[in-house]
Amino acid sequence: MTHAYDAVVVAGGSARRLGGADKPALTVGGRSLLDRVLDACADAARTVVVGPRRPTSRPVDWVREQPPGGGPLAALDAGLRRTDHETVLVLSADLPFLTSATVRTLLDGATGATGTTGLDGDSEGDGDGNGERDGAIVDDGRDQPLLGAYRAESLRRELALIAAEHGSLAHLPLRLLTAELSLRRVAPVAPHEALDCDTWEDLAAARSRIREHGRVLNEWMTAVKAELGIDLDVDTALLLDLARDAAHGVTRPAAPLTTFLVGYAAARAGGSAEDVAAAARKAAELARRWAEEEKPGPDPEGR
Repeated sequence: MTHAYDAVVVAGGSARRLGGADKPALTVGGRSLLDRVLDACADAARTVVVGPRRPTSRPVDWVREQPPGGGPLAALDAGLRRTDHETVLVLSADLPFLTSATVRTLLDGATGATGTTGLDGDSEGDGDGNGERDGAIVDDGRDQPLLGAYRAESLRRELALIAAEHGSLAHLPLRLLTAELSLRRVAPVAPHEALDCDTWEDLAAARSRIREHGRVLNEWMTAVKAELGIDLDVDTALLLDLARDAAHGVTRPAAPLTTFLVGYAAARAGGSAEDVAAAARKAAELARRWAEEEKPGPDPEGR
């Protein structure tokens, strides 16, 4: 199911356990933590990032909480003021493995009626009496309010009540908000999607994980496409087979040069995934013919 939603990404904070480093700008797999989170919500109608301005891979709206460094409730309030859709996705900026699949699960949980499939369970409470909840958050053994989707009206209501009770939202804990909301608990599509980077050890583990066999190639391709501004589904196996054939049938340096020429030809043809596949097939057939010539031919004297 497709849902229209806005996204609020909380990218402030003092990162005390990181020695005050600019956490959202730290990189995993050569890309900033913030950009990785922005990829997961790329289809948001509007994306508001709460925190100091930084370079990002796609345009976003920037806003600062008041006062700057005022904590998560102040950040949520500032971000919500820039949104207008009924559903708001709320994310922290330190989730290197978050994907759109978990975002979709959260949106389904926030907008669906009780009993929606794929949900682990509900919190206490009966919603608004119509079987609806105030939102859905990831629970991977701990509640993660900054990895959730909410009804914007519910957030605004509770934030206003908390501000009235305490005189300000600054430096107040998130639990004051979530304790008053009826929330579904949702499991991430994969457990590692909920991993955050609060310490240098967390960051080192994420950087190591991204280089694991079976993951590194897809992560690298995703990073290159993002860096080059390419939105294209690439048949990685097809290109690897072509590179292998060029390397074995011609000479090893032919592999990277051939794949470069295939990309160039595909771009000239229109740049679609089909154009890439067609160019790769032609080059692979040429490599096959080239390799065939290396095989011993018939003995002209019949020996």
